[in-house]
Amino acid sequence: MDIVKFAEVLERRLSGDLPGFRAHQRMAPSDRIRDIYPSAPNEETSRGAVLILLYPIADRIHTVLMQRPEYPGVHSNQISFPGGKSEASDKHIQDTAIREAEEEIGVSGNDIRICGLLSPLFIPVSNIEVIPVVGFLFSKPVFTPDPDEVCFIIEAVIDELADPAIIKRKSMEISGKVISIPYYRVRDLHIWGATAMIISEFLETYSSLNT
Repeated sequence: MDIVKFAEVLERRLSGDLPGFRAHQRMAPSDRIRDIYPSAPNEETSRGAVLILLYPIADRIHTVLMQRPEYPGVHSNQISFPGGKSEASDKHIQDTAIREAEEEIGVSGNDIRICGLLSPLFIPVSNIEVIPVVGFLFSKPVFTPDPDEVCFIIEAVIDELADPAIIKRKSMEISGKVISIPYYRVRDLHIWGATAMIISEFLETYSSLNT
């Protein structure tokens, strides 16, 4: 499938039914985490977006993730997609995703073709509901990461993320409880939590493109 056709097929797929909760649950921490955090948005929940940016390198579709720096916050040192909270200047959730990607990894939003949205995901530890926005570039971008926001970027091949062999499990202690956490192991990096749940839904959607 050529890249133009790929983008068109992806747009049509994202406009249909999405796997949502079912796909999220495959990479969600164990049920015991529900004893620690609320399970649904509330009146104080913020809204935000992340950008799943797709682009070809040597006929293989890639995406970009980033490791956040260490800071006094719940997402310190975690691997994520570019993204953040919506601002008053953002007319649409797509604007949030594009603006954050421009600020964090230095891509030009003018070149990105928005293909659609994935299912909202509530992140209780930061009380934010995140909308994953899927965008496409027809050539490899040049990244200029903001060192205040990004330690380094990770370019991942989608087909490699889809390999079940990279899904592992680890135990973590959170608020005094031991939680079983599934994660994607990519080049000795652990991608877990909300980012892993978003990847899970995207991969299920992506795998259906040729069916």
